[in-house]
Amino acid sequence: QVRLVESGGGLVQAGGSLRLSCAASGFTFNTYAMGWFRQAPGKEREFVATISWSGGSTEYADSVKGRFTIERDNRKKMVYLQMNSLKPEDTAVYSCATGTMNLLISLVAHAWGQGTQVTVSS
Repeated sequence: QVRLVESGGGLVQAGGSLRLSCAASGFTFNTYAMGWFRQAPGKEREFVATISWSGGSTEYADSVKGRFTIERDNRKKMVYLQMNSLKPEDTAVYSCATGTMNLLISLVAHAWGQGTQVTVSS
C-alpha cells in the first residue's frame, strides 16, 4: 500500500524558511518522480515542484522559482521541499505525491499524502 506522510509545516514570518519532508513507503520509490503541491483556502490545488526518479531533473512553478528547492534521498525514501523567502501568499496545505513528471505537473498522481499546513505571517 502506497503511503506518503508529510511533515515540517508550521507558522513562520514572511522572509523566513521552512523545510518540508515527505516519507514514502509501499512502492519502488527510486523508479518514480515525486512532486509537491499546495492548496490555499478557497483555491484549487496547484503544482509547486517536481523531481525525477534520479533527482537529476526538476521543474518548478513560476511563483516559487528561485525560492524553493526540491530534493530527494532515494536511500531514505524521502523527498524534501526547502522553502526560503516565504511570503504570505505561500500559505497553504502542502502535499507530496508520486507519479511521472509530466503528469505531476498536470496534477495527475498515482498517490497523494495528507498534507502539512504552512502559514506565513506578514
